[in-house]
Formats: sequence, C-alpha cells, structure tokens
Amino acid sequence: MAFMENAYKTAREQYAELGVDTEAAMRTLAEISISLHCWQGDDVGGFESAAGLTGGGIQATGNYPGKARNADELRADLDKTLSLVPGKHRVNLHAIYLETGGKKVDRDQITPEHFSRWIAWAKQRGLGLDFNPTFFSHPLAADGFTLASADESIRKFWVRHAQACRRIGAAFGRELHKPCVTNVWAPDGFKDTPADRLTPRVRLEKSLDELFAEKIDPAHNLDALEGKLFGLGLESYTVGSHEFYLGYAVKHQKLLCLDAGHYHPTETIADKISAVLMHVPEILLHVSRGVRWDSDHVVTLTDDLREIAQELVRGHFLARTHIGLDFFDASINRIAAWTIGVRSMQKTLLLALLEPTAKLKAMEDAGDLTSRLGLLEESKLLPAGAVWNEHCLRNNVPVGAHWMEAVRQYEEKVLSHR
Repeated sequence: MAFMENAYKTAREQYAELGVDTEAAMRTLAEISISLHCWQGDDVGGFESAAGLTGGGIQATGNYPGKARNADELRADLDKTLSLVPGKHRVNLHAIYLETGGKKVDRDQITPEHFSRWIAWAKQRGLGLDFNPTFFSHPLAADGFTLASADESIRKFWVRHAQACRRIGAAFGRELHKPCVTNVWAPDGFKDTPADRLTPRVRLEKSLDELFAEKIDPAHNLDALEGKLFGLGLESYTVGSHEFYLGYAVKHQKLLCLDAGHYHPTETIADKISAVLMHVPEILLHVSRGVRWDSDHVVTLTDDLREIAQELVRGHFLARTHIGLDFFDASINRIAAWTIGVRSMQKTLLLALLEPTAKLKAMEDAGDLTSRLGLLEESKLLPAGAVWNEHCLRNNVPVGAHWMEAVRQYEEKVLSHR
C-alpha cells in the first residue's frame, strides 16, 4: 500500500508540472456513468421464452459455461461486475429482458410492470436504467423488415412496440429519478442490391413520426436513433443508415447513437463526435470493438477507444454524451468480459483527463505543431497507471489484476453450478 501511495505522489507531481490536476481528473471520472449492456450476460437470449432468441442476425459465438438463465441470475452477475469497477453506473436493457411470470406477452403489449423487478433492483442500488426496443428475432421480422415493412399491419405492430418501449423508458426515468435513454435500432434491409432505396426509407420516416408523436418529458426519457452500415443477411442495404438517422435526428433534435462498429472499416466515430454535436443536443455512444466487421468484441484499451475519450474531453462533450457498452462474447467468462470492458473505457477516459490539453491547444493556437506532436508523444508514458490504481483504492475495488481472482471465485462458487 505504501508503494502505491508513493507511486501516486510521484505521478501527481509529474502531471502537475504540465498543469494537470490528477485529483480533478479522478473527481471527473467518478461522475461518469457507463451503461452496462445486459445482453453480454446471457448471449443475447432474453427471457421472452424458455427457448431463448434465434435468428435475426444477432449471434454470440462461444459456449463458455455459466451464462445467466434468468433475470435473477443476470442481476446477480451484474452485481458482481459492479463490485469490481469504480464508480456508480447504469444498466442497459432490451425489451426481451422482461419478466412475465411465464405468461405470453407479445412485444406490442409490454408495459412497465413487466420490468418492475428491474426497477426495484436498480432503485435499491442507486443505478439508472436505459432501454431498447427489440426489432429482431420475431415472426413479424422474418423477412428482414419491421418499421420499414411494406405490410401495413406489420409496420403498425412495430410502431406499437416502440411506443410501448418509450413509455417503459419514461417509467424508468420517473422511478429512478434519472433520465432513461431509449435507443431505436431497427435492422431493416436487403441481402442483395435493391431496385428502390427510397420507398423503405419513406416508410421508416413515417413510422418514426408515429412512434415519437407522444410527448414525453425529457427528464424521464431521452430518444436516440442508431444507424448501421450492414447486418447479417442485410449486407447490401440498410434502411436506417447513418445518413438517414443523422438527418432525422438533426431535423427533430433527437439524440444520435454512434456505434463504434457500425461504419466502414476506415471510419472512426471519434471524428464524428464534434461534427454531430454541432447539430444535435446530445449523443449516445455504443462502445464496441469490431474485428474485420461489426463483430462486437470486448472493449479493450485500443487507440480507437483512446481517440473517442480524447475527443469527449478535449471538446468538453462529456456532459452531452451518454456512454454505453455494446459487445457479446460467449467464449470467455461473461463477468470478466463486462469488467474488462468497463475498466478499459474508464482507463481511456482517465488517460484523456490526464492529458495536458491546455498546453497542447496553446501550442496548436500558436502554430507550434512540432511541440504539439512532441508533447503528445511524451505524455503517453506519464504514470497514468499510478493514478488509476489510486482511483480504484479510493473506490474500494480491486487494484490491478486482482479483480480476476474475484471473478474466478465467483465462477467456482456460482457459475459452475448452473
């Protein structure tokens, strides 16, 4: 412990020489909530039926033992994860994670009551909840179209589902006194090249107008829209592209969701943040790690993730940004996957908060690009690890790799018996 205290003292002094206050950085980091996605814990199965979810282009690969089989197990796994990461966070639910007591409830009939146990759990722990309609893996999504369906009865069904989800999100916000971000992502599209790209988008716009018609207090619910480049079985055309939703979000002042895996391989969302926030009030980030495609790998401390965090800090965008994780890996311990993801996101945010941003901007404004590059490179080896360890100590969570032993014990005592 004394070694860590001395390491932090040295780090604090080194950063101070560059005008960086490590105490202020940790205070800011402590205020940032990460939204943990529930679907990592059960491989995107949900609790709609005992059979789980099949089809629809959503798949988690791997068969590591111990996945959550019901909502109680999933909540217990989330509790364990939250005990291993510093700070107070949120949980992101999909509509298929409802609890109906074994009764069949179709998606256009779901209500806040079906999530009452999630609300009670979150309230007891002081957590916020976020929400998502589930527009996949359903008989009425079998042809690849939901909100943009040419079948009016099907389109209306999915509009009702989205309307129900917004009301559930509002109930989350009212009960927990923290706004719920309800994110609309509909994977409508064609496997092969369409002859008509416009008409499905006209139908999607109509559906969005209808589902957003009900006015909901933004203190309770915030609406977000998420585009995508392609999906499994939708390789050639996605109705809800980035450009489509960007235009709609700007026109109607909705939140725009930027998912790290939903663009061309050479695109990064870090460069989009400042551009988008010039025109929409807030953004939602879905932080993922694509490997060759939108494969939703566990978030790690990569250059891409560092650039996202840097942009949020350098542009003073943290207050206008909602950060959520979005990956599902069934090849490793699922609690470890969550823990690695959250801690990696927090580490990159801390690195950005410890950057000598004021000096870098002053050099840039003065046209001294040589010094800017030199300081950027030198700052990469400053002792941020000592500050991270101090942050973990103050939040009473495991320091360094010690969290892995806690996960291993949980696996032996709990997961191995499932």
